[in-house]
Amino acid sequence: MEERPLRWCSPLALSLLLVLAGGPATGASAEPLEAAVKATFLYKFIAFVAWPPGAFAAADSPFRLCVEGPDPFGDLLDRAVAGQRAGGRPIELMRRQQFEKGSGCHLLYGTMPMDRLRGEPVLTVSDADVPGGSAAGAVITFVLQEDRVRFVIDAAAAQGNRLAISSKLMSLSVRP
Repeated sequence: MEERPLRWCSPLALSLLLVLAGGPATGASAEPLEAAVKATFLYKFIAFVAWPPGAFAAADSPFRLCVEGPDPFGDLLDRAVAGQRAGGRPIELMRRQQFEKGSGCHLLYGTMPMDRLRGEPVLTVSDADVPGGSAAGAVITFVLQEDRVRFVIDAAAAQGNRLAISSKLMSLSVRP
């Protein structure tokens, strides 16, 4: 069976992304729906970001998607990335209490301050609304607006981490 690379730059894919993000998170199903939307966003963000050439040890190195601290996704993220590839690379999930510089993460989701990874080629993603959490230093921060999962992009943080974010993804970002 032929493996298909991630290709989510089409208008149809962007529309799907907006629909997923636009579903209201209300009632008893709010947390599972919110976690599912965030897990989908994490996976979809990959196609809209370019990492510098030195971000990968070798041409066949995996793309490492890391979850730091408490994991709000359970198996949702595992299912979202199962069998998927990022730029021709297999996606590898890593979970730890904390990741430091040089950990090999390419995308890191967590609720701890991300300043310690400033300058590293890591797409850092956090939540603004997690109790005790902090979006400090994150490139992308999830926010809830009108019961919908949205995200804010810090273009300066992305540039500081040597990441190029697609204008299509930038256009979907909300203002803080």
